[in-house]
Amino acid sequence: MRSRLGNTLYGALIGLVELVPGVSGGTVALVLGVFDRLVASANHLIGGLVQLAVQRDRHSAGRRLARVEWALVLPLAVGMFLALFILSKPLHTFVDTQPMISSSLFLGMVSASLLVPITMAREAGPSTAISRLGGSVVVLAVAAAVFLLLALPSLEVENPPGWVVALSGSVAVCALALPGLSGSFILLTFGMYEPTLEAVSTRDGGYLALFGAGAAFGLVSVVQVLAYLLRAHRRATLLAATGLILGSLRALWPWQDGSALLPPGDAWAGPLLACLGGAALVLLLWWRERRSVPTAASVTPS
Repeated sequence: MRSRLGNTLYGALIGLVELVPGVSGGTVALVLGVFDRLVASANHLIGGLVQLAVQRDRHSAGRRLARVEWALVLPLAVGMFLALFILSKPLHTFVDTQPMISSSLFLGMVSASLLVPITMAREAGPSTAISRLGGSVVVLAVAAAVFLLLALPSLEVENPPGWVVALSGSVAVCALALPGLSGSFILLTFGMYEPTLEAVSTRDGGYLALFGAGAAFGLVSVVQVLAYLLRAHRRATLLAATGLILGSLRALWPWQDGSALLPPGDAWAGPLLACLGGAALVLLLWWRERRSVPTAASVTPS
């Protein structure tokens, strides 16, 4: 029961940060030590459903579905659902009324979370001076690409057509599965953040059904690719994730004017404390997870 309650709280955290532009649910899953297990379980779940629906092979489908960690997946899904539908309004209010404090808080959290993929990449296998240099190049190249992408001005979309809603769901769920990419920020960039958040707040069933259909399609494609990459190219995948997280910090800088980054203003003490508090929270979670599972990175999805 304690484990299921803890997984429900983990799901609530992941769902909560997915509502915040610039913060990735995949990053939180990494910090909490459940990312590998979630990807592996999602891969087995999707494979089992495909075998059942397309191939009509109940025996093979049953074996795939039995490999899903239901005790992890179901409580996490419940926690995410509750967070999305219960906490969307208060979180939206907090971000709107305290933009500098909220950005600083999330900046500290995401900055500290860089320790997670870096540590996992180091534990993924032996490294040489050349591989460490190549890894640094990969991290910086990915970070630079994300940094430039996030500098693009946001669009504004009113009354989006159905196909745009479905496509937004597909793109957003891909970002959910990849550490460092914020589904909310991608929606914000393409002008779909406000319509989607309003649909969640007002319980717009038609909008949410289209968005969910697109999300399901995106999940089927990205999870299987990600599971393969973590299994066959684990270190390179974790280095790319590090670059994604590093580049995403641009979106969380508290002092911005449109796409321009500004130096800190006079009122910097509050944002600094919020940043340090967010970093301390993530470091505490990371330390607790490392104590409970000393070699969490050694669990490779199959």
